[in-house]
Amino acid sequence: MGAFTRALRALVLLAGFPLIGLVLLALLGLGDWALATSGHHGIGAIRLLILSVVLAVPLVRGLALVRTPPGEGPHGVELTPEAQPRPWELVRALAEEAGTRAPARVLLTADVNAAVSERARLLGLVPGPRALYLGLPLLQGLTEAQLRGVLAHELGHYSHADTRLSGLTSRVREQVGRTVAHLRGESGDGETRKRDVLHRWLAKLYTGYGTLVLRVTLQDARRQEFAADRLAARLAGRTATASALRELPALESSFAYYLDRYALVGTDRGLLPPRGEVFGGYGRLLDARQLELVHTRTELPDELASPYDSHPPLAARVRRIEELPEDGRTDEGRAAALGLLDAPERVLAALEDAVLKAPPSGTWARAADWPDLLTRSLDARLGDQDAPLPRALLREKGTAGLPTLLSVIEEGRLWDLARHLPASAEARAAKGRARQAMLRPLLREQLHRALRKAEVGAGPGRAHSAWHRAPAGTCSQRVAPGPGGDVLTARGPRPAPCSPGLISTRAPGRRPS
Repeated sequence: MGAFTRALRALVLLAGFPLIGLVLLALLGLGDWALATSGHHGIGAIRLLILSVVLAVPLVRGLALVRTPPGEGPHGVELTPEAQPRPWELVRALAEEAGTRAPARVLLTADVNAAVSERARLLGLVPGPRALYLGLPLLQGLTEAQLRGVLAHELGHYSHADTRLSGLTSRVREQVGRTVAHLRGESGDGETRKRDVLHRWLAKLYTGYGTLVLRVTLQDARRQEFAADRLAARLAGRTATASALRELPALESSFAYYLDRYALVGTDRGLLPPRGEVFGGYGRLLDARQLELVHTRTELPDELASPYDSHPPLAARVRRIEELPEDGRTDEGRAAALGLLDAPERVLAALEDAVLKAPPSGTWARAADWPDLLTRSLDARLGDQDAPLPRALLREKGTAGLPTLLSVIEEGRLWDLARHLPASAEARAAKGRARQAMLRPLLREQLHRALRKAEVGAGPGRAHSAWHRAPAGTCSQRVAPGPGGDVLTARGPRPAPCSPGLISTRAPGRRPS
């Protein structure tokens, strides 16, 4: 299917969305007109008129949602050619090799992703200003050659006119999604059952249309990904492109892990790492724990994340690239991609300012260093009187905190402390060694957290060791543990961060890699 045919089909899909609402409104209007001219003016007719107005309200609101709400846009730091010449030289050189126009903007984000967008005119038929979105974790975790592969893939979407055409279908998806969410909210607002039924029916109608749009456009979307992969392999080399794709799951899981257990561990108390370290520490964690990421590079997902995923399975993409003929480009660009940035420490600090939302107090406090951050955060958690160990310390000694715990250990009163921990009825009723055997796992778990905290807080000389083990007492209990108990490469859904919504990275209309 040619570009013109795909554009025409996307135009029809785009027009179909408001057409549904207009047809339904027209039918409601005809029904009201017929009722008004029929001579029936009883209570039943009044109820029908009210019902039609109630049904028309979400339809009108749905039509109003056709336009993208103002204020939506990406969050990040713009890399200008003057301040960051080397990334721009790379992007422009790749664009020339790809035979396409380079983007007008390059924006550094906090996503483990790269993406492109284009503000095309006349429904995507006339080119417009382009933008490239580049995630900082990619610069921290990829080599220069691998980054070339990622950028070449994104520029491949430009050269195939995918960004202009995908803009049409992405608009349809956004419109349908906003309207369905609105209708579902309306159907659950506690109004009459009849109104709820009507709103649910409308939501199902738009959901069905959205499903149709996805099914019609998915084949093209997946074809575009394979085509962009082939171009990336030609421009950056087969090995670099395939290894970059293999690296993405490892970077995604490790970055979520890092935010959850390190960077955001103190945010519930308004505490952040030293300036520039919110994202800067991620590079050190990668250096310290490379071996734990090996299996994520070899065991790639071979199934779609959902039936409507616009990207083919990662394993299939890598397999197609690695089946290409050997090109002899295995020794290129081994330096870290972060080295392309001038004064990266300033960029890291600027990205914090761009994407971190202010805490309720209005300002962040900064830890002196990483051990200080982890110690202060975990001290506060150990002193949390709602936690099992602090409650036990309060009952046994009258105070909670690390000094009190050390005093109990020195006095040899751990088993006295253990009797205050929340145990089963059987353990509480047991005596002697049987009771100790039942309480031992619970006591060990609580002490493990406290001793790990003490290890992390032993001083600046222990800072490097902190990257090899997750700090105890963090919000990481929301990550399902693996065989080793300390999960860096958890598969499946990404763990929820300590402070959901703290980092703003949304960029509507972007095409992810």
